[in-house]
Amino acid sequence: MSVLSKSELKNKRVGVLLGGLSSERDVSLRTGAAVAKALRSLGYDVVEIDVGKDVAARLTAEKVDVAWLALHGRYGEDGSIQGLLESLFIPYTGSGVLASAVGMDKVYAKWIFTTHGIPTPPYKTFKDATSAREAADTLPFSYPVVVKPSREGSSVGVHVCKTKEAYLAAVEDAARYAGTLLVEQFIPGREVQGAVLDDEALGVIEVVVAREFYDHTAKYTSGSGTKYLFPAPLPADQYERVNAVCLAAHRALGCQGASRSDVIITEGGDVFVLETNTLPGMTETSLLPKIAAGRGIDFPALCERILQGASLKA
Repeated sequence: MSVLSKSELKNKRVGVLLGGLSSERDVSLRTGAAVAKALRSLGYDVVEIDVGKDVAARLTAEKVDVAWLALHGRYGEDGSIQGLLESLFIPYTGSGVLASAVGMDKVYAKWIFTTHGIPTPPYKTFKDATSAREAADTLPFSYPVVVKPSREGSSVGVHVCKTKEAYLAAVEDAARYAGTLLVEQFIPGREVQGAVLDDEALGVIEVVVAREFYDHTAKYTSGSGTKYLFPAPLPADQYERVNAVCLAAHRALGCQGASRSDVIITEGGDVFVLETNTLPGMTETSLLPKIAAGRGIDFPALCERILQGASLKA
């Protein structure tokens, strides 16, 4: 693995890969536009590549030397584009093929967390909606539960279910999306997010939502009422505990560059990792930029630092 210096990158054509084919396309377009603008403001030669089935030809035609991955969800965050870039020998930002694939699949990520002693809520998996419906009365934990597709992000298809009836409806909806069905025990508590940058815990932000949980609307809609508190107003020992488990999750999955983990802190102070995002959002409401700003790293500097980590991992 070789990493390019800042001076070398200034002489390279940087392709910001955005959009894509997943259910998170709209978020990715916003991330990519913000990143491209930031890198141009620093003097980089940037071209935006809306990733479709012709992406290999586009990368070649645009003479892209380095890829800044602003993709989210399937085909962009799951190891697919990473494998293509490895085959084309184009260095790229973020994690490699394996870490991306495992991090994107919530079930496999939970297996990794459990193996490494990283606390995560109890869960059950189902291959389809039929098997999930049949288990409505025999789940190993009581309602409320959380139903989610295992291979989607941005809270797409995620439901908090307080009753059996809500559970049955949620199963039908979640089954429309990618992956197996994951049913988790609902853990009440404070919602916080911890970021890691270049194998260093960057900090913890608390998310205070005006909705039932931090869903897609709360994440990406201006005026949703969501409040962000950085640094998270936690006791010092809890703050460091969250930093530690987020860094542990990052390392256990084999992540590189930046990651952001979703964490719940119970009233008793227990910490649970819900999932780790290997390509965190970079929109105006995204949490990684907010955490970085709180550490004195402005948005263009954050984009540049992530770019400096671009490499081939295979």
